[in-house]
Amino acid sequence: MKNLTFSGIVLAFCASGAFAQTTHGMDHSGMHMSESQIEGAVHATAVLNAISEGSANVSHDPIPEIGWPGMTMDLPLQAGAQIMGDVAPGDKVTLMLFKGADGMYAIGAIMPN
Repeated sequence: MKNLTFSGIVLAFCASGAFAQTTHGMDHSGMHMSESQIEGAVHATAVLNAISEGSANVSHDPIPEIGWPGMTMDLPLQAGAQIMGDVAPGDKVTLMLFKGADGMYAIGAIMPN
């Protein structure tokens, strides 16, 4: 129930569209981000293992753009992270990762595959 409540809150934030752009199979049209932010994102394919209010546990494929091998890990969710569509533990998803000022990556969006 906690996951459904969080998902509902996140979906409420992405009710209006910014502009249409599709890359890596992820539709960016409903995202509240500038074009440069979206272009700087790293996309990764993963299985969503669990999601909570501040993080998601994922098993992702290798992400060569940032030198990460495939692994299972907890990744923080950015404030206002967007879940585009219905996702649940066990689902294969595409993650949009952003590098913060601290040099750490966080999830800015999750979209079901």
